Amino acid sequence: MSSQPTVIITGASSGVGLWAAKALATRGWLVIMACRDLIKAQAAADDVGIPAGSRRIMHIDLGSQASVRGFADEFHGLGLPLDALLLNAAVYLPRATQPLRSPEGYEISVATNYFGHFLLAHLLIGDLQAAKGRLASPPRLITLGTVTANSEEFGGKIPIPAPADLGDLAGLAAGFQAPIAMIDGKAFKPGKAYKDSKLACMIMNREFHKRWGGSGVVFNTLYPGCVADTPLFRHAPKAFQTIFPWFQKNITKGYVSQPLAGDRAAQVVADPAFASQSGVHWSWGNRQKEGRQPFAQPLSARGTNEARNERLWDLTMQAVGLAG
Repeated sequence: MSSQPTVIITGASSGVGLWAAKALATRGWLVIMACRDLIKAQAAADDVGIPAGSRRIMHIDLGSQASVRGFADEFHGLGLPLDALLLNAAVYLPRATQPLRSPEGYEISVATNYFGHFLLAHLLIGDLQAAKGRLASPPRLITLGTVTANSEEFGGKIPIPAPADLGDLAGLAAGFQAPIAMIDGKAFKPGKAYKDSKLACMIMNREFHKRWGGSGVVFNTLYPGCVADTPLFRHAPKAFQTIFPWFQKNITKGYVSQPLAGDRAAQVVADPAFASQSGVHWSWGNRQKEGRQPFAQPLSARGTNEARNERLWDLTMQAVGLAG
């Protein structure tokens, strides 16, 4: 078996995922670019200069559980090791007036950003465990978080349309199908649905650490800074797409370029400095400063309620068909 390290990156056809793929390929990794649009992914990989020998592009639609299972089966058929899994992909549909639904009937941002990643991580956790000792550093499961899902930070306190808050999980407990579209069971707010899905992902990673932290796999999340011009915002109003990057560059000083954010994600995936701790949310802060070092950012009470986190895990196991 090759000693070349292998990573799967979801949503690697643009934004942070694409530039993380570039940074890891430069470090000598084989990058599995797990993407919904294969033609777009190939063009993007060519455009940023990811060598053909350092990448494999594979189809996945995280909003479809059948597609996620099909991807895992296809990956296992390759016979490759898995040294890291970077859960990066996300959809953000702030102008949706009605919830879009996954093939299973779930609101699409939660289905894609959270359920799809939850299922994929479970299907591949055995591969990560099997990679223990293969390389000098341990295998890692890394999830891209966001400041807007963590009310411990200023960006997570802004109530537009509302802070991330999973409530008592009433919507998920009730089956999370029409007419329910929010994890807390309240009225549909597309921007909050995105924030909630990212908070759930950050909780998921903490639960993996709690349950598998002794398996030799490192489980961490990161916020690389405000990537204000990422294609994640392509469905936002045009005025927002113009004003928001300017505001982050000149007023908040939180702006981070896509290449820098991708390199920060690659650091958490590959660099030895990030292998010594598990269960950490790495951040470079809200205001960017030259030479700033990453630090472990606490999560808010909305992300650290142990009883609720365990219940979220159990309800999600049911939603993705993994409950016994």
